[in-house]
Amino acid sequence: DDVDSGGAVDGGADDPVRRCFDASYRRLVGQMYGVCGSLAEAEEVVAEAFARAVASRRTFERVEQPEAWLRTVAVNVARTRRRRSVLGQRLTHGRAEQPVARDAELSEERLVLVAALRTLPASQREALALHYLADLPVAEVAATLGVAVGTVKARLSRGRTALAAALDDAALVNGGPRG
Repeated sequence: DDVDSGGAVDGGADDPVRRCFDASYRRLVGQMYGVCGSLAEAEEVVAEAFARAVASRRTFERVEQPEAWLRTVAVNVARTRRRRSVLGQRLTHGRAEQPVARDAELSEERLVLVAALRTLPASQREALALHYLADLPVAEVAATLGVAVGTVKARLSRGRTALAAALDDAALVNGGPRG
């Protein structure tokens, strides 16, 4: 394997970043899809997280839970992008919202869920996606988001209520009540 002056390996099978990528990429994209509301955005923030792992290889190789580290980085990248997007929309007076692309691999139920999640405040969407889609315990959601456990519990409670209402609205629009 070729090693550059920064200590990066060419990405062979024994490379910790490569092993983590192979084991975690799809799962992280699925989790971030719920956070971002866009599959393309989810793929981009996860790719950015892996790029940062490569750039900070020594740090990444020392973390106890590399997937959790990547998830936290991806959430933070998504937050930064969302803030910049809001600012950009304000500066352009809200023009040109991007259409939502349909991915053939995603079920109709998953698409309806993500559309409903998109209607929630970002803080509730992040908590719900990380707890239910990423299957993280409340304490880990709190650590990932950098907030107290009680804050996560409140966001989950409010988010579940709002999500149920949004899903009921979606069911009515799509042909009748759920059940």
